[in-house]
Amino acid sequence: MATFASTADLEEKQITFEEIADNVYAYTAEGDPNSGVIVGDDGVLVMDAQATPVQAQKLIDRIRSVTDKPIKYLVLSHYHAVRVLGASAYGAEQIIASQATYENIVERGQQDFDSEVGRFPRLFDQVETVPGLTWPTLTFEKKMSVWLGKREVQLLHLGRSHTKGDIVAWIPDCKVCFAGDMVEYGATPYTGDAYLRDWPTTLDNLTALGADKMIPGRGEALKTPEQVAAGVGGTRDFLSDLYGTVEKCVADGKDLNAAYAETVEVLTPKYGHWVIFEHCLPFDVTRAYQEASGQEHPQIWTADRDREMWAALERDKPAA
Repeated sequence: MATFASTADLEEKQITFEEIADNVYAYTAEGDPNSGVIVGDDGVLVMDAQATPVQAQKLIDRIRSVTDKPIKYLVLSHYHAVRVLGASAYGAEQIIASQATYENIVERGQQDFDSEVGRFPRLFDQVETVPGLTWPTLTFEKKMSVWLGKREVQLLHLGRSHTKGDIVAWIPDCKVCFAGDMVEYGATPYTGDAYLRDWPTTLDNLTALGADKMIPGRGEALKTPEQVAAGVGGTRDFLSDLYGTVEKCVADGKDLNAAYAETVEVLTPKYGHWVIFEHCLPFDVTRAYQEASGQEHPQIWTADRDREMWAALERDKPAA
């Protein structure tokens, strides 16, 4: 049986902090969760907090290498623990998220905290320093503008995708978008809490913005329109192949284990080299199977459910 989730991934990744547009920075780390930084006239906006205060401090150190302006705004692209639990390190004036993300935290935030700590031990370095769940201080439904002096940052809820509450940060003056886990590049989309039938339409709404550059949730920064198209297109292809395969299995009356084995066989040649592929696929297929079977909303993952599902599916996976 494969090692559970990312428990065997203990090697530190090389961090890159690069300016991809005027005062817009991408913080990436070889497939670990990305963050974005926008330096304005009077303060800084950070998109996604990292998993713990210790991990957040690595980003803060990079911010301090380019500006001493206060970090005024921390924006959460969605509710997943690996993105939000480092929030206490920033001392931000406002923590902003969609109303749907707030609802996700109420409904399943603690279970997700416990679940993700078990899945990503390296990323939750010194997890004992996390003071508790991260709660937004400001929420919105569909659109909100944050002004950093003269620069506008639009926060947009474009539809359900990776979760029901994902938002993007769009900077109109330089056509840069921070897409969060709505888009991945060379990394496997995690769909355990997703709305797979809605996600492609949400990607259409994202594409309509016309981004020249994009910071995906994982993977390197996309610095040309062609790379942006490749990132969005690769994510779309993965979702189509995943859901299409599982949906057919459900229509054919196959059980979850059979659907998982078939999906592994179909997806591995095309996507098996992507970061966290083996981690994501059991969760991805389980959610796709539920949605194709008529369950609209994702079931809450718990630390116990994670391992029970993993053991059941990995036990019957075909040999490589």
